[in-house]
Amino acid sequence: MCFEAPIRVDPHEGRIMTTLFSSPGGTWTLGDLTVTRFGYGAMQLAGPWVMGPPADRDGAIAVLREVVDLGITHIDTSDAYGPRITNQLIREALHPYPSSLRIATKVGARRDEQGGWPVARRPDELRRQVEENLESLGVEVLDLVYLRLGDAEGPKAGPIGAAFETLVELRRQGVIRHLGVSNATAEQVAEARGIAPIVSVQNMYNLAHRHDDDLIDRLAAEDIAYVPFFPLGGFSPLQSSVLSAVAARVGASPRSVALAWLLHRSPNILLIPGTSSVAHLRENVAAAGLRLSGEDLAELDKAGRE
Repeated sequence: MCFEAPIRVDPHEGRIMTTLFSSPGGTWTLGDLTVTRFGYGAMQLAGPWVMGPPADRDGAIAVLREVVDLGITHIDTSDAYGPRITNQLIREALHPYPSSLRIATKVGARRDEQGGWPVARRPDELRRQVEENLESLGVEVLDLVYLRLGDAEGPKAGPIGAAFETLVELRRQGVIRHLGVSNATAEQVAEARGIAPIVSVQNMYNLAHRHDDDLIDRLAAEDIAYVPFFPLGGFSPLQSSVLSAVAARVGASPRSVALAWLLHRSPNILLIPGTSSVAHLRENVAAAGLRLSGEDLAELDKAGRE
């Protein structure tokens, strides 16, 4: 569970950076964009309940800069986080962006004054959200935009054509490079793919929540990424004990083992664990270098299905 971190100077920013000898967890190609499989989710940089500014703004900026210094090239965000807070922090910390950095964002929901996530998927709402993401991130083109479906309770069945076609049109206009869907049912993934190519699906999935196993395998066969949100937590006592046992054997934390299991689960899985702590970020990245044996994986897989 180790990696080398040589020093280099990034010509784009002219500052010294520490870059992993090999990309964290290896790489994956989203359309024509290569990203590290181990990425970073920016949601936790906002205040409590993902509302308002962070208590430690300097600390949030430091985390984002450490993300890049560790060689991570995939950041996941949304203008709904804060709202606008995480995008503003990303821009303050990293703009002008390194040429290798790819930023994915989501549209399809807004925030209300109570901190809720009401649906916002009318064509005019989606266009406005795309414009807001462009503005807050300070870019002319968004690398990857997910259409967020369902609601705060999870995926909801139903047609997505009108909403997804709005994003397809924005892609034709040149303000979006690639498209994905989030919080989606397998049927909605198929519907989106019938309208236009997608490069990624972002759904809830972890060792304890295996409902998308078949979908992950189908997407892998089509070279489409799967990005699990909520990659940790919700474990049963049995699953927690197995994680702890494997962690003790390999000399890592249970959290690192759970993340490493996801990287081993399928090559198309990209991770975006979030944190507001530099130390915690480094611990998370260590999972990318953690090697699990066949015995470890079989034990975890069995526990994950019980």
